[in-house]
Amino acid sequence: MFLLPKSRDNVIVDLDRPSSTSAFVPNMDRSHLSVLLTLAATFVASPTYAVPDIDRAETCEILIVGGGLAGVATAYESLLAGRTVCMTEITDWIGGQISSQGTSALDERPTQRELLYYPRGYLDFRSRIEEHYGILNPGQCWVSLSCFLPEDGHEILLEMLAEAEDEGDGELKWFPATVVKDLELNETGTLITSAIAIQRQPAPGAPPLNTEPLSQVLLDAYSYEDSAQFTKNIIQFVPQTDDSNDPIDWYVVEATETGEIIALADVPYSVGIDPRSFLEPSASSKDPDPYCTQGFTYTFAMQATAEPQEQEKPEFYDRYDEYYSYDEQRFASLPLLFSYRSIWRVDPFQTRPGNPRNDIIDPGDISMQNWTWGNDYRPGTAADNLVYSRQQLQELGQLSPGGWQGGLRVETLEAGEELARGFFYWLVESDRDPKVGDEFKEPHPNYRYMEGLESPMGTVHGLSKYPYIREGRRIIGRPSWGYPEGFAIAETDISRQDYSQDFYDENLTAEQQRLLRATTAGLDAIAVLTDSEEDIQKRSRSVLFPDSVGVAHYAIDFHPCMEFAPPEAPGNIERPGERQGAGEAYPFQIPLRAMIPQRIDNLIVAGKSIATSHIAAAAYRVHSFEWAAGAAAGVAIDFALENNTPPYEWVDELPRQEPQLEALQRRLVDKNNPIAFPDTSIFNNDWEDWR
Repeated sequence: MFLLPKSRDNVIVDLDRPSSTSAFVPNMDRSHLSVLLTLAATFVASPTYAVPDIDRAETCEILIVGGGLAGVATAYESLLAGRTVCMTEITDWIGGQISSQGTSALDERPTQRELLYYPRGYLDFRSRIEEHYGILNPGQCWVSLSCFLPEDGHEILLEMLAEAEDEGDGELKWFPATVVKDLELNETGTLITSAIAIQRQPAPGAPPLNTEPLSQVLLDAYSYEDSAQFTKNIIQFVPQTDDSNDPIDWYVVEATETGEIIALADVPYSVGIDPRSFLEPSASSKDPDPYCTQGFTYTFAMQATAEPQEQEKPEFYDRYDEYYSYDEQRFASLPLLFSYRSIWRVDPFQTRPGNPRNDIIDPGDISMQNWTWGNDYRPGTAADNLVYSRQQLQELGQLSPGGWQGGLRVETLEAGEELARGFFYWLVESDRDPKVGDEFKEPHPNYRYMEGLESPMGTVHGLSKYPYIREGRRIIGRPSWGYPEGFAIAETDISRQDYSQDFYDENLTAEQQRLLRATTAGLDAIAVLTDSEEDIQKRSRSVLFPDSVGVAHYAIDFHPCMEFAPPEAPGNIERPGERQGAGEAYPFQIPLRAMIPQRIDNLIVAGKSIATSHIAAAAYRVHSFEWAAGAAAGVAIDFALENNTPPYEWVDELPRQEPQLEALQRRLVDKNNPIAFPDTSIFNNDWEDWR
């Protein structure tokens, strides 16, 4: 092992790093040593990166990077506990999915919703939506029981944080339009000691924020230098106290949409498809593929009008024309598609017909669009993937000191923006559907595309401020008992899949099939492994984790990448086999081990970047999950600071009893943040009614 200087911090390069890192680090043998030593000498002899001038320092006990639902939930619990919280967000709205990404339609499952079995903060948010509008579902959408305007979601969350700050005597330092550019680590590379961020404001004479779409501002947002668009403030976040008696004096929470901090910190992670195994038996490939992630979506709002509207055909429209479709004949109805995610009705109390094809759409009604064969952009190759792999980041210099630029391909962002704008034109002007059939498509002129700073998305261009991201980087947790390669939640931990299908006989080895049967047999696993199995039934519940710190429930829902580049190319198809893993899931838990990365002890991961497989991640990505993970992070960090012990120490002896873990779990439950569903036990297999 040797230290590779990285200007202000030291990054450990360990030549004996275990194979669990193979998902993100190419195989490296001793023959590379001379190359790395030469690199190290170069950095030492001729540093090429100068520390920028710091405009101001901010102190906090908890730095939350990302103001989506996971970040907000972390802040909410931390403020109620009396902590000082700094929170950055790349946009100027908090809430992520329900605000800046425009998906303000709560994804929930019926049974969990009927029981209202959610964290206290999420329940509070739902109640405030109902109080604000006088109805929980002011949009009368049918995809959810609650669809609403994105900016209202942002405002309600700000109100909740302000009240939590007062109630708990905490302090919130909120930094909109801010990104983290650099991290400082201690000499051993095990603690983040500071973070340097860039906050942008419109330059003198420049248009306001949210004038240009993300693709046009992303690289500028991550540049320390002022530009024609922005002036920048350079902020250094540091611990509130520096007590040498405390092993860890602050925590950093990764709550970004794509896992920026885990890439920047360079901890082990995965991205894209995992190789097929007995834990991921439905994987579409025998080999990992970091380029195929789920599609992302720029949402937009459209409004019904009394009079026909003049539409201007986008100059790029013909490039995407072959992509657009209602998808299936049963969806070929604009009233159905409009009401699917309707976020505002002029009369939300009006009785609606049972069939959404016959829905009454009044002038002034507003719908948010998020449709697979519409504005879902689904790249899947090394030429067009959105979330850069580690190898790509290295090649682009984004892992070099001062080189971080957000880790996203700007050209793909721009294509996704164009696709979304073109989809509106297709909906209202086109008379052809290349997938379903032209006889099912007709123009609908009485609609307008909503744009402007006062529009539902709060942008001049009318698209969401940030795309809805379904999948980013996912940490590989620390090796532990039963997880020698590093902890991760697997497909088989949660899926209701019928593994007796021919696909599994044809694509798994005999040994993989035996291990699959054992993995899904519950209490009968020993019988499988000892070849004494007789009429063993697959367990009818998810895996129960002893370190559960939250619960969630959603289907394994796929928006697969496309087979070749670019996604919109005529004749392109979804990646074959990607939907094999899709389907229903049992209610599941959020284990603490999935939130603890390798190597760095004061970094906690909340939101979509927790340790899951590619298939499991398709369920661990919706609104209530993000809140539950964030709430767990907030309570856990408060507990860690209070007891001067890092969270990894609470799970490192599992499955042995861990008293501090149990104390944390009691605290979560006492604060009305559930960690298990009703009647959960290894002896209870009666989960079939959970839908």
